Amino acid sequence: MEADQQQPAPSEASNDVTNNTRQAPAIPGIYELTQEDSNWMVTNAFIIFTMQTGFGLLESGCVSLKNEINIMMKNLVDIFLGGFTYWLFGFATSFGHSTLRNPFIGWGDFALDSTDADPNMGALFTVFLFQMSFATTATTIVSGAMAERCNFKAYCIFSFLNTIVYCIPAGWVWSDSGFLNEMGVVDIAGSGPVHVVGGMSALASAIMLGPRLGRYDLGTAAMPLGTPVNAVMGLFVLWWGWLAFNSGSTLGVTGAKWHYTAKAAVMTLLASFGGGFMGLFYTLLRNAGYVEVIDLINGVLGSLVSVTAGCFLYTSWEAIFIGFVGAGITCVTMPLLDWLHIDDPVGATSVHGMAGMWGVVAVGLFASCPPDMSTTQGRSGLLHGGGLYLLGVQALSVVCLSSWSFCSTMLTLWLIDKVVPIRLEPHEELIGADLVEHRVKHDGVGVAEALAVLAEHFDSALLSQVRSIGTNPGKLHEF
Repeated sequence: MEADQQQPAPSEASNDVTNNTRQAPAIPGIYELTQEDSNWMVTNAFIIFTMQTGFGLLESGCVSLKNEINIMMKNLVDIFLGGFTYWLFGFATSFGHSTLRNPFIGWGDFALDSTDADPNMGALFTVFLFQMSFATTATTIVSGAMAERCNFKAYCIFSFLNTIVYCIPAGWVWSDSGFLNEMGVVDIAGSGPVHVVGGMSALASAIMLGPRLGRYDLGTAAMPLGTPVNAVMGLFVLWWGWLAFNSGSTLGVTGAKWHYTAKAAVMTLLASFGGGFMGLFYTLLRNAGYVEVIDLINGVLGSLVSVTAGCFLYTSWEAIFIGFVGAGITCVTMPLLDWLHIDDPVGATSVHGMAGMWGVVAVGLFASCPPDMSTTQGRSGLLHGGGLYLLGVQALSVVCLSSWSFCSTMLTLWLIDKVVPIRLEPHEELIGADLVEHRVKHDGVGVAEALAVLAEHFDSALLSQVRSIGTNPGKLHEF
């Protein structure tokens, strides 16, 4: 989300936000927006929020039926718990511009608010809304890696606190005063701050929780999807949202920016085509001519993650290649994690973490310097004659972001576990989180048999009152 520092000529409209921000020279450049820019960013923020639907469908489709409601509830709480903490302190630690800010953490604008008389009100709320849509997305990435064995109450605490894991490194990359930004790092839409951070947090979560009961008793082969149609529908929604994710990160459409919003959308699609080809080749080769649903899904998602950092800095063929390689990294590392007995039910570590690292590094190799945008600060990637500097900064960004997110997540979960156990009890995991945490009972998935065997661990009288979903006869008091 590099802001375009070459601003268009101000309009004569009295309510042009650019005119207003120029009255306050201390305001950071990210607030230098016209009305058209604000409209573009707000609209894209609305679309990005629909990605929560995509994550929910994808993750619920990947887990067993007895846990599908639980994973949807986690995606639900991520929005209002993570959104609240982003308003309370997250935005401040990324973009706060008081005199106390420094290259490692922002400061100011806690519990964000503004008065109607503030000439910067529109720009402030526009930037906040757009950035909050990114923050909630980064938090949601982690939920899939914790699926089917995480205590819901502990997860709520984690969701409330996980904002800080994302917001501090986001400030490093995107804040005017962030140390990586000052060094010249380029990450337009978040391969690093969103996906590397989310993916490495997912890895830490999977390690802290340990594998699901019996996951590797019969080998490391992938588990069957609970609802493949849900998973594919989730991909379609995420695909749609990604266009807003990347195109919206030009931070407007005025001046030269409108050219690059269109280019970002096309390069995003081309990269996903390359990822689709790789996913198809991989699954046909690995499965002797059969196509596994999850291979195609994660191939496309890995390619989208890979192109996000430099979405409008590439040529068409470069975008296809970057997506192709990103999908390959995703597909190969998923079974590798299972071989290591790291149980990530939806592949969040591979899709977001590993492909995100490639996406950040790819900028240092393939990025071109747009002549009318300051996105790369005049630098180009190694293969465009730019030398090693940009590649080195991009590699440093990967190291900083992955180290921070992995270690801070491990520490957060360790502290939460001291208060509320982060893992379900074995008998609760066998019954399923839907029943034991949400009183949702499924038929035909073995829950009734497990209840009979494990009856002494539960209040049988209470559980006998829980009716299976889909059995409502239409009369409220008919039993």
